[in-house]
Amino acid sequence: MTRTTTTRRRRLTAAGIGLALLLVPGCATLTGTEGQEPTSAKSSTAATTPTAAPQASPGSADAVTDLPSPEGLPPERPSAAASPSSDAGDAEADDADDSAVDEAKQAEAKERGSRDKKGKGSGKKGAEAKDEAPDWPVYGASGKQVTALQQRLVDLGYFLPEVDGRFGPATQQAVWALQKAAGLGRDGVVGPQTQKALDSGARPSPQSSSGKVVEIDLSRQLLMTVEDGRVTRVLNASSGNGETYEARGRTYTASTPRGSFAVYMERNYLHESTLELGSMYRPKYFHGSFAVHGSGSIPPWPASHGCVRVSNSAMNWLWDTWGMSKGTPVVVY
Repeated sequence: MTRTTTTRRRRLTAAGIGLALLLVPGCATLTGTEGQEPTSAKSSTAATTPTAAPQASPGSADAVTDLPSPEGLPPERPSAAASPSSDAGDAEADDADDSAVDEAKQAEAKERGSRDKKGKGSGKKGAEAKDEAPDWPVYGASGKQVTALQQRLVDLGYFLPEVDGRFGPATQQAVWALQKAAGLGRDGVVGPQTQKALDSGARPSPQSSSGKVVEIDLSRQLLMTVEDGRVTRVLNASSGNGETYEARGRTYTASTPRGSFAVYMERNYLHESTLELGSMYRPKYFHGSFAVHGSGSIPPWPASHGCVRVSNSAMNWLWDTWGMSKGTPVVVY
């Protein structure tokens, strides 16, 4: 009789734990705001079983309980195997805010007007001045100018999966990252100011001085991989937007915690949010339910529910090339 009662209690406890896991939210794209969902994951490799989450005293920066903005622990096993993904899974890059675009257009119009004045006089001089005007590479363009732009970005450490001579979503991600590092308007347009930043070699500086570290600069919305105090790659990123949202009757704030953490859990597949908040591609958890993960939408401003988004191709690079393994320090500031 005692054995039967104990067995029933164990079954009820297991059922309660399973229900609790289903109620934990997950972070990803805000549905219907930035573009297409990411494609399937690259590998069907089984998820790595995590060790115990990092412990901390209540109220400390590293505490993993009572988080203000839970982003969702995924289930222990994926519901389906994932298939390969490339940069094609990334959404078309979003337009920046109107003020940044207006500033870029005004600057361009001012410079064009100056060139027009210089070109007045003889018809020949006017034609020559027009021919000498710079022809900036734009989104959707292809050719030698774009190849040169991409190569310069790569040389400076801005992440690009390849130099292919096509100004698509991946190149715009890199241009946004450069503009953020240089303190420019985040419009994705390679105009005179952005070209000046390229020519001068604008790069962010790290805070760490030793070891292999992931640094996340929330003010500039950048993720950097750092090795012994040297930035090796700079990625466009998007973190919590600070807004409140509701999920299953509860209200959360979409904020990303600051502090010194480490990757303690990873999921090598596409995790679907249990609260229908979107998808998390190959997430690397660094603090409670907060993770760095791939997404099909990484605008140049904060837009997530609290996790740190990067492009799917950048997430593949972090997993497969750079090696953001469990235990890797993650510093968020």
